[in-house]
Amino acid sequence: MSDYLFRMFGRSPVGPLQQHMERASACVSQLVPFFEAVIQQDHGQMQALQESIVTLENEADELKRELRLQLPKGMFLPVDRRDLLEVIAMQDYMANKAKDIAGLMLGRRMTIPKPLTKKMMKYVRRSVDAALQARKVINEFDELLETGFRGQEAKLVTRLIKGLNKIENDTDVLQVEIRSMLFEIEKALPPVDVMFLYQIIQWIGDVADLAQRVGSRLQLMLAK
Repeated sequence: MSDYLFRMFGRSPVGPLQQHMERASACVSQLVPFFEAVIQQDHGQMQALQESIVTLENEADELKRELRLQLPKGMFLPVDRRDLLEVIAMQDYMANKAKDIAGLMLGRRMTIPKPLTKKMMKYVRRSVDAALQARKVINEFDELLETGFRGQEAKLVTRLIKGLNKIENDTDVLQVEIRSMLFEIEKALPPVDVMFLYQIIQWIGDVADLAQRVGSRLQLMLAK
């Protein structure tokens, strides 16, 4: 099934889907320098990066709206429309979560306790890795359609998804470790700060989880 059929029955959503993922993953990627600025307590850089994240999230929102308009219910598609909408939603939630993290941390002028900084940066980077791996999967979507979800291309995507699952599992392990480390020192910290730190730790993990769900949806398409 190729893009020829899309040209017959409507504009292909694959290109816009990939563009949306590019914006969403770019938004998430900004979390690495943002957390570096948080650790350094560089509020000017935090502000600049938060604004960059908001801009990228807004661009992703606009692409999402355009893409949904391209998927009317009666349109012929070689894949289930609900699957495509689910992928769009997961990608969008990733960008939203990055915006929420940066907004909360900037708004509350949050800091990362020194004992957590190295592990936290590893955690953030691994979560961003998950988003970038999901982008690799989505970038193969057009080739998957061309090959009818079969052959070497399907095997390549399966390997990419396995890699994505491994990355997400790494973030799960890191989340448990960081929570345990925070628990050990939380009595020495203001209770409200501790509450919001736990929230941020959860949201960072959510980014990786959402990225994995993008891969899982593509895997379901392969199985159909």
